[in-house]
Amino acid sequence: MKIVSPEQLVSHLSALPRNPRVVTQGSFGTPRALLELIDGALPEYRLFIVNGLGKLPDREGVRIETTFVGSGLRGNPRVDYYPARLSVTPKLFHTTTPPDVVAVQVSRVLDGKVSLGIEVQILPGAIEALKARGGLLVAQVNENLPFIQGDGVLDVEDIDVAVEIAEPVPTAPHTPIDDESAAVGERLATMIPDGGTLQMGIGALPSAVLGALHGSRRLRVWTELMADGFFELARAGVLDPDRPITATFAFGSEEMYAWADNNPQLRLMRCETTNSPGMIAQQPAVTSINTALQVDLFGAVNATRVNDRIISGTGGQADFVVGALGSPGGQSIIALKSWHPKAQQSTIVPKLTEATTSLQPAWFVTEQGSARIFGATQRDQALGVVSIAHPSAREHLQAEAERMGLLG
Repeated sequence: MKIVSPEQLVSHLSALPRNPRVVTQGSFGTPRALLELIDGALPEYRLFIVNGLGKLPDREGVRIETTFVGSGLRGNPRVDYYPARLSVTPKLFHTTTPPDVVAVQVSRVLDGKVSLGIEVQILPGAIEALKARGGLLVAQVNENLPFIQGDGVLDVEDIDVAVEIAEPVPTAPHTPIDDESAAVGERLATMIPDGGTLQMGIGALPSAVLGALHGSRRLRVWTELMADGFFELARAGVLDPDRPITATFAFGSEEMYAWADNNPQLRLMRCETTNSPGMIAQQPAVTSINTALQVDLFGAVNATRVNDRIISGTGGQADFVVGALGSPGGQSIIALKSWHPKAQQSTIVPKLTEATTSLQPAWFVTEQGSARIFGATQRDQALGVVSIAHPSAREHLQAEAERMGLLG
C-alpha cells in the first residue's frame, strides 16, 4: 500500500481509461473524502454503489449504477438501476459491469492488514474482478473506522495507492418505538424459539423485536445488518457465545463500534455468503423478519416501488425468504403496520399493482395479529390477511376477496 498525497492520487487517476467504472462502498461506509477526490479528477465516470446515502456526486458526466437505490439516489435521472438480489450482485462485476477502479475506506493497519470496516457486502467480489483485469484499488485510510474481522480484511499489499484522511464514522440515531411497533415486536418475539437464528434490519420494528427478546437464550445471528439491537443482546448474554454474529455490514452507536473493533464475536462476510439461500438454510431455525410497503391477499409483497417508481430494490429480502423456509424449523416473516399514516391508507391491499419483491413468506404480522401464508389454503390465507388489516380496511378487503374468488 503506497501512501500518497491527494495531489499524487489525482495523477494516478489520470491514467485511467476514458469513462471508467468506479465501484465503492455504499450504506454507511462510503469513503466520502476519497469520492470527492475522484470526482474532481475524472471528467466523466460511472459510479457503482449499493444503497447510496447522503450527498453523492451529481453532475453531467457521472452516471450512478446500483442494484439498491438508497435515499441519496431516489428520483435522480442519472441513476441506472440493475434489478438483482444482493446475493448475486457481485456476479455483475465479472459480466456486464466490470470495474476499472475500486475505491474503499479502510481501518488502521493491524499486523500488516486493514479492514473494510462497517461495509463489506459487494466489495470482495468487486476487488476480485478488479484484480483479474488489472484495475486500480485505491483506499482512504480512516483511523476512526473499526477493524472488523471477516471477508473485509485485506493485506496492505493488495491496495495500490491510499490517502490518509480521517472522518467520523456515521452513527445510528435513536429510533423511538411507537405503540404499533411495540405491539408487533412483542408478537414477533413470541415466535422466535430459543436456539434459533435471527435476521432482521433496522428501524422501529426490529428495535422493538430485539428489545423484547431479553428473556431468550442461546440465539444466533445470521443477518445482513449488524445493529445496536444485536449488540445489546450479546451484552445481555442472550446470544450463543460459541457462535459469532455473521453479517455483511454494520450501523450502530460509537459504543457498538468500539465493541466490534477486532472482536472475534463479530464477522462481516461478503454478501454472496450472508445472503446465499443455501447458506441461510444451513442455519438452525432461522427467523427472518423484514418489512414492506404493501402486501396483498395473495401473499405477495412489495418492498421496492411506489407509483411504479423504484425507491429501493430487491436487496436481500428474497434471499432470506427462500433461505429461511429451507432452514430446519425456519420461518420468514413480513412485519408491517396495518396502516400507513402519511398516505392515510391500508398497507394491505386486495392485489398488488406494483412489482413483487418476494413471494410466499411464512407469515404476515401486523399490530392486529398474524396471518399464516405458507401452509395455508388460498381461502385461509386470504381470511387471515383480512383479519390482520386495519379495522377500517377489513370490509373492503373482504368484499374484494369474495369478488376475486378467493373465498369460494
